[in-house]
Parts: sequence; structure tokens; C-alpha cells
Amino acid sequence: MQLHDVWFILIAVLWIGYFFLEGFDFGVGVLTKLLARDRKERRVLINTIGPVWDGNEVWLLTAGGATFAAFPEWYATLFSGFYLPLLLILLCLIVRVVAFEYRHKRSGERWQTNWEHVLFWSSLVPAFLWGVAFANIVRGVKIDQDMEYVGNFFDLLNPYALLGGLVTLTLFTFHGAVFTALKTVGDIRVRARKLAVVLGGATAVLALVFLIWTQIDSGDGTSLVALIVAALALVAAIALIAAGREGWSFALSGVTIAAAVAMLFLTLFPNVMPSSLNEAWNLTVTNASSSPYTLKIMTWCAGIATPVVLLYQGWTYWVFRKRIGTQHIADAH
Repeated sequence: MQLHDVWFILIAVLWIGYFFLEGFDFGVGVLTKLLARDRKERRVLINTIGPVWDGNEVWLLTAGGATFAAFPEWYATLFSGFYLPLLLILLCLIVRVVAFEYRHKRSGERWQTNWEHVLFWSSLVPAFLWGVAFANIVRGVKIDQDMEYVGNFFDLLNPYALLGGLVTLTLFTFHGAVFTALKTVGDIRVRARKLAVVLGGATAVLALVFLIWTQIDSGDGTSLVALIVAALALVAAIALIAAGREGWSFALSGVTIAAAVAMLFLTLFPNVMPSSLNEAWNLTVTNASSSPYTLKIMTWCAGIATPVVLLYQGWTYWVFRKRIGTQHIADAH
């Protein structure tokens, strides 16, 4: 195995980590409208992710930086071709940060309501667009012989990609509902369980269609194994949340995300971005990668920095591990 293969795997792991962690962040943001009945319950939901949401975004920065350094041609084609959807995701992430920080700065009803709307939409839109983006990467887009995207924005809105967006949106919302049940007490915890079962059923239907479509179109034996793991983990997660076993359900919903993302990367390899115009113009781990020396330096840096990041992030989750409820939220003045 060569270094560019190793970095393809590492980038896949980074995206798995991002979707596992930021996935329930997005889900909780969506649930502020679907689950919370009043402002105090919305404060409970926001507080469940308050200590960790910004740390979860580190995985996105690392995945983007690793792609830029390890596969510059992939990065250039991806970010130029998917400019509009990725810009929209970036804008949503920026205003989402502002919503977290500004919502409580004033006590006015209109002020807080507006920022709660922003939080909801800036969670929902990226959750949908990430699925659209990755579905297009797997399906293949219009790339010419110069490794440049020659399609337009509407080429990205094909049925397969839109289905992928619905899958990530429902899966992340289900993941967030399970996390909410894991982190709360009282009535909101009970309602989160019930909603998670409903969301899990919708996710199972959409995800099964999407993953089978992917397997038929470009899968092999290894991707089939990942598909089976994702399907079994999702079914088990739904059954466990229905039985009130939130911890195991959350772990298995994470396994579902990991296996589904792994399947997408397995169907890609050795490509990183297929061309729908001509297979000879595919971007691969070979023709899109940096020099061996660059990859070697990156490997040493990653080997040193990654354990540190995992340790401090794990410590954060351990410190803020306790459940909260409306009784822990002070009345607004």
C-alpha cells in the first residue's frame, strides 16, 4: 500500500468522524423545531451540544485541509465544481455559529425567535447538501481532460443526489434524536425516543434505496459488506431506542453513519472523483495526489497531532457527560 492509498483511507476516516459528530449537531438543530415545544426546551436541546459543537467542526477543517495537501487536484476540482453548494454550506456554518453565540445576548422575544429560525435552517440545509455533494462525487460529474468541472449547478441536482441529500438529512436528524434521548431527562427524553423511532423508519427506507442503488451502480464485494453492516446497525439502533437503550442506540447509529460513508469511499477507490464524460478523465489517487515527499511529511505530522486531538475531544465529552432537563434551565428574565 502506497502513501496516497493511506491518505485516501485517512480522509475517509476524517469524513466519518465529521459526519458522526457533526451529524447529531445538525440533528439537534433540526429538532429545535420538530421536538421542542417551548423556548425552555429549545434551550435544553441547544445546551446538549453547547460544549461540543465547535470541537466537532474541527473534523471538517482537518478533512478539507488533508484533501488540499494530499490530493490538490481533487481539492481544486471539487471546490471549483461544487462552488455554489459548498459556499452555501459554509455560509450556513458561519451563521450557525453566530446563532449559537448571539441568541442569548438579548432577551427580546423577536430577537431570540429569529436566531432560533437561523439555527434550524443553518442545521437543516448543510445536513441535506452534504448528501447531495457526496452522492455526486460517487456518481461522477462532468470532468474534462484538464481535470476541470464543465457542468453547471443544476447538473448536481439529479435524482440520485437529491435522494442522497434526503438520506443524510433524515439520518442526521435520527442521530440527533437518539443523542437528545441520551443527554436529557424527563418528558423531552420520552418524546425524543418516540420521534427517533419514526425518523429511524423513514431513514431506513430512504437509506436502503440509496445504498442499493449505489451498490448496483458501482459497488463490489467490500462495499456490499459495508451496506449490510449499515443496514443491520440502523435496524438495531431503531429497536434499541424503542426499548429505551439510548447509549447502545447512539453507538449503533454512529456505526450506521460510519459504514454508509465507508461504503461510498469503497465504491470510489481508486478514483477520488469520477468523470461522467470519459473514464479516462477520472481523478484517481494516483493522478490527483501530491508528491511522495509531501505525503511522507504529512504522515509524520498526522501521527503526532491526531492522538492529541482525540484525547482533548474525548475529555470534553467526558466532562459534559451528564444529562440535563428543563429543571436545569433557569427562567428567562
